[in-house]
Amino acid sequence: MKIYPLFLLASLWLGGCATVSDHQRLMQADVAPPPTVSQGAGAVPLATAQSGDARPGAGMAQASSAYGPAGGSGPLSAISAQQAASAGIVQLSAPADLWERIRRGYAMPTLESSLVTEREQWYSARPDYIERMTERSRKYLFHIVEELERRNMPSELALLPFIESAFNPQAVSSAKAAGMWQFMPATGKHFELKQNAFRDDRRDVLASTRAALDYLQKLYGMFGDWHLALAAYNWGEGSVGRAIAKNRKAGLGTTYLDLSMPAETRLYVPKLQAVKNILSQPESFNTRLPLIENHPFFQSVAITRDLDVALAARLAEVPLDDFKALNPSANKPVLLAAGTPQILLPWDNAAVFEKNMSGFSGARLATWTVWIAPTTMTVVQAAQQTGMAESELRGINHVPPKMLIKAGSSLVVPRGVKVENDVTSHVADNGQLGLAPEILTRRTVVKAGKADTVASLAKHYKLTAQSVAEWNKISATSSFQKGQQVVLYLPFKAKSAGTALAKASRKGSGSTQLAKRKAGKSTKLARR
Repeated sequence: MKIYPLFLLASLWLGGCATVSDHQRLMQADVAPPPTVSQGAGAVPLATAQSGDARPGAGMAQASSAYGPAGGSGPLSAISAQQAASAGIVQLSAPADLWERIRRGYAMPTLESSLVTEREQWYSARPDYIERMTERSRKYLFHIVEELERRNMPSELALLPFIESAFNPQAVSSAKAAGMWQFMPATGKHFELKQNAFRDDRRDVLASTRAALDYLQKLYGMFGDWHLALAAYNWGEGSVGRAIAKNRKAGLGTTYLDLSMPAETRLYVPKLQAVKNILSQPESFNTRLPLIENHPFFQSVAITRDLDVALAARLAEVPLDDFKALNPSANKPVLLAAGTPQILLPWDNAAVFEKNMSGFSGARLATWTVWIAPTTMTVVQAAQQTGMAESELRGINHVPPKMLIKAGSSLVVPRGVKVENDVTSHVADNGQLGLAPEILTRRTVVKAGKADTVASLAKHYKLTAQSVAEWNKISATSSFQKGQQVVLYLPFKAKSAGTALAKASRKGSGSTQLAKRKAGKSTKLARR
């Protein structure tokens, strides 16, 4: 049975002119969800906002007050769809699809500019590009529209990812902005988007959308104008503020079109306006929009144990690429439950996942874990210690060539059969991969002093005992005899360093401290 808002039934009763057949037709129709109005810090359903006044129809009269008194005298006059939306008037028919729902929520002023016309022509000349973008958006658009309506924000902001990333959550700009909403690293951190070795929330569908709308609301609060807020989203709030101050000082206008801005920002709002115009009348621009139903595409499902990405997709019976498209922040082959306690799945596959998960009888859910590098080392050394091939360790952990792995770095490695515990929340939330450039080294032979050991020489030259032992084919606990020749690979940075160390090798360990001072106190890790 369908339940309809009390205020809607009350308005019909007050009208006094609905026949029984009219009422039956209404009850058989799909009615759109009630609109929202601002109340305090957030937005609430209109019926809820009006519940404090028990008079029948009081809320509707209040919502209509901007356009004249409720039940006033004189002839009725038509109002536009935008006026109806802003006044909180309910349309009796549900949106045909999500595109129609977006159109009904337009609330930003139209930007009139030749740049808009130019962008319209550019997009309409590329129907394949429009089709790819809109098809890609179907996974995310419903959630964004829901969030905008919940916050009582203009629905055309749902189109902003078309401009930012073409709705590609894996998009990365040349300036290192990432994700569907293109957050820079520092801005992402400011809005609590985690960026660590295991995930990047700038790509996360839920987290990045929340952060983007938070930021847009903040900017609108600063400038009181959506076009200026969008310019600040692209150019930076400080830049827009300075441009406004400059124009104001010169006695010039301070609207979006008045300001002197970089070319990218100058085109930013015209692009959005052009996309809005095309989606409003696609047939006028030789464009075909894919059908996107007005219902959720995905839902979130909790995970309580570390879980391989491939296994999660298999348990959900979802193609791996589709799984990654809904969970793009996971950039490793394993999901760490302590850091990513939920995953997104297509609506119909969520129940499938939970059923298959409860009946899973495999050996383990996760075949990967996290290993913390004990010292600064080469990728080869790290691979040897974790039982991986060098190429595999580089690929999974995104370690570029000619880089050292710093001590304390968190790397994803195979999970041994004896490892039972999942990765802790501290590591899952804070793990980082620290890298340092490899330094060219030269083979150097020094003479051991009276009490020198592998450990003492390694400490003296800021090397690892394991490296010194490997270079000399002995154990890391070995001692040297006085005068014994010891092979070291030391940084090749300056001729003076090599000369001083060569002299030290002839005089023995007693001269190495002086040689080190003359060599400029080289402290980098040697590499063969």
